[in-house]
Amino acid sequence: MKPTKAAPPSEGRRRKRVKAVLPVRISGNDAAGKSYSEIVHTLDVGAPGVRLGSLRQPLAVGSLITLHYKQHKAQFRVVWSRPVSGSNEHQVGLEALNPKDLAGFGAAWQANAEAQPIQGVWHYTTPDGRS
Repeated sequence: MKPTKAAPPSEGRRRKRVKAVLPVRISGNDAAGKSYSEIVHTLDVGAPGVRLGSLRQPLAVGSLITLHYKQHKAQFRVVWSRPVSGSNEHQVGLEALNPKDLAGFGAAWQANAEAQPIQGVWHYTTPDGRS
């Protein structure tokens, strides 16, 4: 799959994201139609998107992938992709095709609506008020 240059991730972002490093599996088909599955991790999350790191292969902008976290899964579109300088890894920015599918992913995906900055650190509150 050919790497695709795209605008830096901060350009065009409509909502804030919060740092959340979570192990996830992605799966899909590459440009040649060959299926792949890879364990990667999130770098930050926010409604309705996520930034992933540790990808061994670049993903084409506009391609569709399935993201699996625990027993939940959701479909995403790749909105940007870039190599990580000095490594063989890539990062990608994803946007959920149906943000309602993210409800099962837990507090990390909901955090941007509930996060409150405290002395430069993000403090998360669960929907039931626990910290």
